[in-house]
Amino acid sequence: MNLYPMLKLVATDLDGTFLKNDKSISKENIDTLHSLGEKGILRVIATGRNLKKTMEVISPEIPFDYIVFSSGAGVYDTKHDKLLYHQNLNKEVVQQLADFLIENDLNFHLFKPVPENYNCWYHRGSILCSEFESYFQYLRSHTEPLPTNQLINSEACQFLVVFPNNLERFLSLKNNIENQFQEVKVVRTSSPLETGYIWMEIFHQSVSKGNGVKFVCDTLKIEHEYTLGIGNDFNDLDLLEFTNYSYIVENGPAEMKDRFLSAKSNEENAFARAIEKYL
Repeated sequence: MNLYPMLKLVATDLDGTFLKNDKSISKENIDTLHSLGEKGILRVIATGRNLKKTMEVISPEIPFDYIVFSSGAGVYDTKHDKLLYHQNLNKEVVQQLADFLIENDLNFHLFKPVPENYNCWYHRGSILCSEFESYFQYLRSHTEPLPTNQLINSEACQFLVVFPNNLERFLSLKNNIENQFQEVKVVRTSSPLETGYIWMEIFHQSVSKGNGVKFVCDTLKIEHEYTLGIGNDFNDLDLLEFTNYSYIVENGPAEMKDRFLSAKSNEENAFARAIEKYL
C-alpha cells in the first residue's frame, strides 16, 4: 500500500532540476513522466525559459501537459497547442523603467511581449560587463539596440539586468525599483553561465512560476493539497511556496535548503527520485 499522499499535479523547473547539466533528459525522468501520465497526474514545466527556448529542449514526444514559461509570464497547453495566459508590462512602465536603468548606467536586455519574447532589445552601460557580452552573443540573432531617440512604444515581457555578484547592490536596486514602480516585481536568479554574476529579472508584479501553476490549478479545479513542485534556484521560490510538497535539489542555493524538502541533484535524477515515493 502507498502510504504517501496522492497527487494531481507535479510542476518542475527545467535547467538545473529536470535537465542534466548537458541539457539532456535521463531515461529515469522520462519514465517517471510516463508513470505520472498513466495515473492521471498532470505534468507541468515551470521555467524561466521563453516558450521557444523551452521547445528546444523539450520535444513533443516528452509528455508534459502544460508549460509555465518566462517565469510565469505565459502558460501554454501542449496538448492543444494553445497559449492560455500571458502577462506583459505596459508601455508606460516599460519606458519609465528603461529610463531608470539607463540613468543608473546598467547593462540590460528588454524582452518583447509574450509570445514573441524570444526577441529583445539591448542597452550597454558605460562599464564593460563580460557576462552581459557573453549573453549578448548567445542572443545575437534575436536582439537589436534599444531605441534611444524615440519612445519604445511597446509592451514588454521582462527586463534582464546583469551585474557582478554584489548582493548589497542588488537589494538596493530591488528596493528602489519596487518602491518607485508599484506594478513590477524584481527577482534574483543565478547566472546560468555559472560565473558568479547576479541576474536581476523585472516582471509585472503578478508574474511568478507559482502564479502560473496556480492558474493551471484554478482552471482545472485542482486543490493545492494535491500539488508537488521541485526547483533549484531563487526564481523557483514562488513555485515552491505555492505547491504543497516542495523540493529543492541538492545543487540549489544553501539558503533555500532549510525551507523545503530535499531532493537529489539534477545529475542524480532529482525529479524521478523525489516523485517515486508518490507513485
